[in-house]
Amino acid sequence: MLLLILGLIIFLGAHSIHIVAADWRQRQIERFGAGAWKGLFALTSLVGLILMIGGFNAAQETLVLLYAPPDWLRHLNSILTLIAFVLVTAAYVPRNHIKERIGHPMLAGVKIWAFGHLLAIGMLRDVVLFGAFLIWAIVAFVVSRRRDRRAGTVYPRGARQGDVITIVVGLILWAAFALWLHKWLIGVNPLA
Repeated sequence: MLLLILGLIIFLGAHSIHIVAADWRQRQIERFGAGAWKGLFALTSLVGLILMIGGFNAAQETLVLLYAPPDWLRHLNSILTLIAFVLVTAAYVPRNHIKERIGHPMLAGVKIWAFGHLLAIGMLRDVVLFGAFLIWAIVAFVVSRRRDRRAGTVYPRGARQGDVITIVVGLILWAAFALWLHKWLIGVNPLA
């Protein structure tokens, strides 16, 4: 469990710099250059991700059940995860109404993904992993929205084409993950 927690601290810590030290982050980018900063960020994130995965897998040996959710919550999680995939996709597709309205759809998607998994899985390792992501995403979303309001940020107006692309790509990615990748990467068939 310690490895999982260390991985979460490194991964989410790297992704929290813009929340707790935005000015420092900007100074480092100016000092070392955007490329060097992105490289260091990617390397740190990768180390955190590897530790998280290793710690999560190691925690499989000593599973601790905190609560036993009913089966219908697992099915609800599939729907929530589908919504999360569409939201995350909206972060990358230009000119869609989701990004126009939410501003930070990736963070909203992470919140829904983490919340759905907390509803559906009651093992300690899952609560640690998804609980950490849920707390981080809530804080990051609130801070990012406040920063947008202070800066007067206006997101590009959405268009139907952007919406269609967002939904179709999100559905395809969700289906690929639900039908194949989740079992292959995580060892669990979410639709079984």
